[in-house]
Amino acid sequence: MYTLITSATSSNAYKLKNKLNKPDIILGDYLELPTIMLSNTDMIKLPKPSSAAYAHEMLTLCLDKQIDTVYALHDEEFKGLAEAKTLFEEFGIKVVHS
Repeated sequence: MYTLITSATSSNAYKLKNKLNKPDIILGDYLELPTIMLSNTDMIKLPKPSSAAYAHEMLTLCLDKQIDTVYALHDEEFKGLAEAKTLFEEFGIKVVHS
């Protein structure tokens, strides 16, 4: 299983990645990412938290990528995921605000 850290364009994401010190970490962001970053298998494009279907899009992404923990670094991301906390828990996915 993998851990997803959002806000891949921020230094906080890399600090958290180093702090967790786990081999199966994926970084992702909804902001524009350079193509070279997306060619790395440990970096993914995330849905925009302003989307009405944000929680469902993130759930689908987590299931497809075998992600069991999401560290949401932006408040807007966490708010969208927290509203669907029960749904994520049903699939064994933990959402953490960091």
